[in-house]
Amino acid sequence: MSENLCYTDAYARDVDAVVVETDADANAVLLDRTVFYPGGGGQPADSGLLVGAAGGSWRVTGAKKRDDDIWHTIEAGSELSAVNTRVTAELEWDRRHELMRTHSALHVLCGVVWRDHQASVTGGNMEPLSGRMDFEFETMSGDLVGEIEKHVNEEIGADREILVSILPREEAFAIPDLIRTKVNLLPEGIAEIRTIEIVGLDLQADGGTHVARTSEIGRVRVTGYESKGRINKRIRIEVVNV
Repeated sequence: MSENLCYTDAYARDVDAVVVETDADANAVLLDRTVFYPGGGGQPADSGLLVGAAGGSWRVTGAKKRDDDIWHTIEAGSELSAVNTRVTAELEWDRRHELMRTHSALHVLCGVVWRDHQASVTGGNMEPLSGRMDFEFETMSGDLVGEIEKHVNEEIGADREILVSILPREEAFAIPDLIRTKVNLLPEGIAEIRTIEIVGLDLQADGGTHVARTSEIGRVRVTGYESKGRINKRIRIEVVNV
C-alpha cells in the first residue's frame, strides 16, 4: 500500500520516496510514499515532478489509484525511472492550492444549499478556480442564485475552520446527512470513512484536498446556472482573490 500524505496533510508539497514498481504499458511508476492526489470526487489528479536523488527528473502528468496504490503517470516520451531509484515527489503547488480552494468553495456552496433548501447534490466537477455543482432543485432563478452566492460568501468570510477526520464506518454513518449526493457512492467494503467538516456549516464524507479555513478560499462568483433535467439544476462558479 502506498502511503499518501495528501489525505492527512493537504499542505505537504513534497516527500522523499523510492520507486517500488514500474508499468511500461501505462508509462507509470509506483512509489512507496507520495503527496499526489490521484483524482476522484470531481477533483482532478495532481501533476508535478519526480526529482532523482542522484540527478535527473521526470514530469508527472497525473496520478491514478489502483486498489490501495497510487501510480504516477510520467510524461510521454520519457524513460521511466528504475526500481529502487530514490526521488523526491514534488507537487505543482500553485495548481494544487487552486484546486484546494475550489473544492472547499464547492463544499461551502453545498453546505449553504443544504442548510437553506435541503437540496441533495446530483453531480459536480472542478478545474483550478472554477467548478460546477448540480442540485435537486425543481426550479431555479437569478434571484435564488444571487441569494445563494451572497450566503456562500458570508460563510467564506466567517473564516470557518475546515477539519479532516477519518472515522470507523459505523461511527461515520451514524452522522445524519453525511452523504450529500443523491446516490451513495461509497463502496460497501470501506472500513473507514474520511470526512470534511466546515465547522458550524457542513459535515460530509469526502476524499479530496481542502484549505484549512474558509477565508483562504477567497471569494466565489456564480458565473451561470442552467437546467439539466426536471429536478436537476446546475450552478457554475469561479473562485477569485479578495
